[in-house]
Amino acid sequence: MHSHLLPGIDDGSPDVETSIRLIKGLEDLGYKQFITTPHAMEDLYPNNRGTIQAAYDTLKDELKAQKKFPRIRFAAEYLLDGNVESLLEKKEPMLTLKDKIVLVEISFASQPIYLKEILFNLQMNGYQPIFAHPERYSFYHHQPSYYAEIKAMGCLFQSNLLSFSGYYGGSVKQAAEYLVNQGLTDYLGTDLHHDRHLENLRELPFTPALAKLIDEQGVLNHLL
Repeated sequence: MHSHLLPGIDDGSPDVETSIRLIKGLEDLGYKQFITTPHAMEDLYPNNRGTIQAAYDTLKDELKAQKKFPRIRFAAEYLLDGNVESLLEKKEPMLTLKDKIVLVEISFASQPIYLKEILFNLQMNGYQPIFAHPERYSFYHHQPSYYAEIKAMGCLFQSNLLSFSGYYGGSVKQAAEYLVNQGLTDYLGTDLHHDRHLENLRELPFTPALAKLIDEQGVLNHLL
C-alpha cells in the first residue's frame, strides 16, 4: 500500500523495465496486490492525477505487452505542503488508497508547525489520513508522546517494513518498535523505491516487534 513503482515520475523506478523487475521481485516475495504511491510534492515532484495516470498507463501497456497482469492500482503519497492546502481549498479530489483514505507524509528536515491543523483540515474535507512512516521522523524520537497526540486526532499510522530491520538506522528501528508496543501501528508498507530496498526486503528478519504486530495486533492492509 506504499511503493514507488511507476516509471520516471519521482525518486522511485526510473523506467518501465525497472518497474516490471521490481514488481516481479515483490511477487516472488508473495505480494499479490500493489497500490503504488508516487510522491506528490509541490516543488520537487509536482505530480497530479494527470502525470500519475500517464505513468500508470505506460506501465500497464508494457505489462500487457509482456502478458503480465499483476493487480496494481495507484494513489499518491502527499507531502503536507501548499499543494495539499490548494487541493483542499479548491475541493479538487485527492488520489486515495481507497474511498477517502489518503497517504500523507511530512518533511524529514524539520518538524512542521501546522501539522495538526492540516490533518484536521483533511478530516474536515472527509479524508482519512494515513501518516506514512512516522518512525522515520527523527524530531519525534525525543518527544514520543506526540505520536499519541496525532493518533488521538484520528490519524492512522503506516510503518515501513525495513524500519524493523535497522535499515534506516537504530533510532528509527527503536521508534518503529515503540509504535508497535504502544499499539499505534495500523499498516505496513514496503516504501519500495529501488533494487536495494528489494534486496533488503528479501533478507528481512521476522523480528519480535513484527511478530507482535502481525500475529497479535494485526494490520489493516487487507481492508484496502
